Amino acid sequence: MFIKHLQLQSSMNLLVQAILALAALGPLAIALAALSGIGHRWVDILAQFPAPVLPLTLAATLVVLLLRLWVPAMAGAAACLLLALAIWPQVAPGGPGPAADSPVVRLYAANLYAMNEDVAAMRASIEAADADIIVLVEFGEAPNAAIEMLLAGYPHREVTERVVRSEDAVRSVIASRYPLSRRSTEGNERQMISAVADTPLGTIRVVGVHLTRPWPFQYQWGQIIQTQNLLTHIDGALEPVVLAGDFNSVATARIGRMLRSEGDLIHASGWPGTWPAALPGPLRMTIDQVYHTADITVAERRLGAPTGSDHRPVIVDLARPAG
Repeated sequence: MFIKHLQLQSSMNLLVQAILALAALGPLAIALAALSGIGHRWVDILAQFPAPVLPLTLAATLVVLLLRLWVPAMAGAAACLLLALAIWPQVAPGGPGPAADSPVVRLYAANLYAMNEDVAAMRASIEAADADIIVLVEFGEAPNAAIEMLLAGYPHREVTERVVRSEDAVRSVIASRYPLSRRSTEGNERQMISAVADTPLGTIRVVGVHLTRPWPFQYQWGQIIQTQNLLTHIDGALEPVVLAGDFNSVATARIGRMLRSEGDLIHASGWPGTWPAALPGPLRMTIDQVYHTADITVAERRLGAPTGSDHRPVIVDLARPAG
């Protein structure tokens, strides 16, 4: 009887370990999707999630390791390793460092969320950032009604026309302490706004971006078409280019690869994540980003104070690259 009990216990242990090991296939699939470089929509949607999945997988792996469930622990460790490899280019994108004698221009970019009415939080976040240039997308009716207070200290402004969507109305904004010229706005459902700022670094083309959501939340070619339009807009630009805003895609997925390979763009570090703002940093995805051409660099990147939106703002210090 005792032997039968041991045999049953051993069988149950193997079954539990097998089930837990199979559970590791989910994180493994996400890691492999991100590492594969495949642009198919099914692969691309999985490639968005390595960053929030890694800490969850790591925690689960530590639990099974403490329980001495060796097979799922090894499977979890393999998944953690591949997830970390997938995330690393987001964290450390490379590119030149700042020149030692370079002036710094600070840029603040935020998706304010169209239905957000907490203008006080928006203003507090902008004041705390003390940025030179501000890029705002999903600029809704509440901040627009208080635009003079919200953007006090930023006399040079470009604002797109009001675009009415099914549930809200939005604009996009570039506001600057420095003069703006050579403006370009494209007012469709997901807007692009662009202007050249005359800064201590010289002229910089600043492009505010808000791409549509990825498939299956929107039509599958939406992000690709909008990204191609962005690349066409900046093609042949005579000045350094900085793209900032909500790309609705992480830098290592399909859209980020397009911007890097076809536009020769470099992205700022993407950790901690920006969305959804209510979650701790390690569980958020970096879909709010800054990309730039190689003739300018990011000396520092950090997150701004909450604005009442479901996105955290991104703050970068721009500088001339070393060498």
